[in-house]
Amino acid sequence: MSTDLFQTIFTEQEQTQLTSYTENLKENLTRVVKRRQKEVAFDPIKISSAIYKSLIAVKEYATPKNYTSEAWARNLALSITKMVVDRLVMDNKRVYSVEDIQNFVEDAIFDNGFKQTAKAYIQYRANRTAIREAKNSLDKAVAEILEETHKENANVANSPSAKMLQIGSAASKNYYLSKVIPEKFAEAHKSGAIHIHDLDFYGKTLNCLQIPLRKLLESGFNTGHGYIRPPKRPTSAAALACIILQSNQNDMFGGQSYAFFDRDLGPYFNDANDIEAYQAMEAVIHNLNSMHSRAGAQVPFSSVNIGTDTSHGGRLVSKNLLLAYRKGLGNGESPIFPNIIFKVKAGVNMNPGDPNYDLFKLALEVASVRLFPTFSFLDSSFNKDAEEEVGYMGCRTRVISNRRGPEVTDGRGNLTFTTINLPRAAIEANGDLAKFWSNLESLTNLAIEQLYQRFRVQSQLKVKDMPFLMGQGLYLDSDKLGMGDHVEDSIKHGSLSVGFIGLAETLISLTGKHHGECPDALALGEAIVKKLRDMMDQASETYDLNYSLMATPAEGLSGRFTRIDRNRYGALENVTDREYYTNSFHVPVFAPISAFDKLRIEGLFHKYCNAGHISYVELPSPPAGNVAATESLVRAMAASDIGYGGINFPLDYCCNCGYTGIIAEDDCPNCRVSSVRRVRRITGYLSTVDRFNSAKRAELDSRIDHFKA
Repeated sequence: MSTDLFQTIFTEQEQTQLTSYTENLKENLTRVVKRRQKEVAFDPIKISSAIYKSLIAVKEYATPKNYTSEAWARNLALSITKMVVDRLVMDNKRVYSVEDIQNFVEDAIFDNGFKQTAKAYIQYRANRTAIREAKNSLDKAVAEILEETHKENANVANSPSAKMLQIGSAASKNYYLSKVIPEKFAEAHKSGAIHIHDLDFYGKTLNCLQIPLRKLLESGFNTGHGYIRPPKRPTSAAALACIILQSNQNDMFGGQSYAFFDRDLGPYFNDANDIEAYQAMEAVIHNLNSMHSRAGAQVPFSSVNIGTDTSHGGRLVSKNLLLAYRKGLGNGESPIFPNIIFKVKAGVNMNPGDPNYDLFKLALEVASVRLFPTFSFLDSSFNKDAEEEVGYMGCRTRVISNRRGPEVTDGRGNLTFTTINLPRAAIEANGDLAKFWSNLESLTNLAIEQLYQRFRVQSQLKVKDMPFLMGQGLYLDSDKLGMGDHVEDSIKHGSLSVGFIGLAETLISLTGKHHGECPDALALGEAIVKKLRDMMDQASETYDLNYSLMATPAEGLSGRFTRIDRNRYGALENVTDREYYTNSFHVPVFAPISAFDKLRIEGLFHKYCNAGHISYVELPSPPAGNVAATESLVRAMAASDIGYGGINFPLDYCCNCGYTGIIAEDDCPNCRVSSVRRVRRITGYLSTVDRFNSAKRAELDSRIDHFKA
């Protein structure tokens, strides 16, 4: 606080009086050690100012006649300061810390009978400490970002715009934790009991959306610089589909998806030929790997669902999107986006004689070369009875049931989600199952309450705060709102999700084994996840909102919880002694288990995780020459009641000569140049390994081949 500000509180005469009082004590009160170990001269006016502010805030005193309240508060502050000075002299130390002096001040205020004022001063100290810690944390975060962007998100490059975005993100996180989020939730996040995802966007916008593409193409839209009329030609429709993804990504913090990409674009391709359709889909892939959003920091998190539209135009879209994806980018590189999700359904595309069976076979072929498409299964027990086809997003998100309106996919998404630290509930139970269940319930209820508080914050947003998402009517019922209206009547259709991580480590902590190696552990694991789902269903009843359970896609989080818990509990064998916790309900990536056993076990959990789920199997190399193996795995997924699954394998590419294959060394075996691009799957999407954080790199290094097990 500046000296000028002290002078506005105390008159020159009052300052002189206090200075004179301490003049003869200079030998005893020489220096104060600040928090950064800097020594400064003792200044009693600073003490008086803090006491005065506390007195004025509480007004726990009677004002004598001939005094104003402020004048009497100044008088009291000066008097209490003199008492503090006297006590410091009696203490007979030459140098004091700031905390030492503040303790003397608290005691002096209390001893003068101002108990509530003392409490106010204590709170003032706490607030100042919080501000100081937030500033120190922010300073550290900014310094790290300026050196290199954080790798919490593998879609963010190490570019100047990305650095600016992450500096703003760091400041935003500090603001929400210290100013907006209630203390019990903020402390739970900071301590690693829960993780509030996308904290920097806490009250700014929403997570993700299945965009109603057909609606926008039929009516046209406005991105802020004028009206875009409905397209007439296939190339125009495809280009606008990319622009819509990019525009909406700037209004949201999560993924952008089309649940019916083939159906919605199909009418514009009914009169097209294969050449025109291929060029349009090739442009989609090139655009979605080069059209940056969020101030140029990243391309949109784009997903497209295809495979079930049987019209001529819809089939052309699916076929040529797959063909263009198989070809790759300009030099044959594997595209990162979009995440293509092929919807598998008996009677439509799964079996010989189905009208789109040829597209299913093509999807298997492309997945054997490029990792995409992934596969969703519309005949699974939890998808088959939906009112409309269920669409997924690349990260695994699934939204369909709706307490507050129609059970549809289009125009809806996940509003936000928070993950609980499942292994901690087990570690702190110390083998006591009753204690574990109690811990689990408390932790989950905390996350449920926090999500409701965030929903209340998000509900205060107005349509004008998300001009494309809400202003152009993308979210369900947002077209019924005016620009100045709050968005609650629209976002009530979204979902609030509690996620979980580390089921495997939880079971090891409780039983000594994970669910991939012990039937009893598997039974307990299923009971745990079922309990979580039951709590989501109960929360939906309590709050009349769409609470759901998420199998968390842990990217930055996979290492964060583990680091915190290792510092807290030590390196517990097979629990905290690795850099990461295992994703959601997955069998550990290092476990020696066959692909089919892994799918059978993980398939038990998909039905509980109604907010999203995914399962993978690992292959040692691309099965390009053995599409039958890919098909056997996809059919095993369907038989295991899996909702969404993918095939993983290494995908390496030399940027110098174009060589593609398994490149074990740093240098390309063909041209001997060290310019290798390594693509792997992370949280459902693809990314290059150089963008993985250390925890995900450690997990990647632990992955084993499920065909060898």
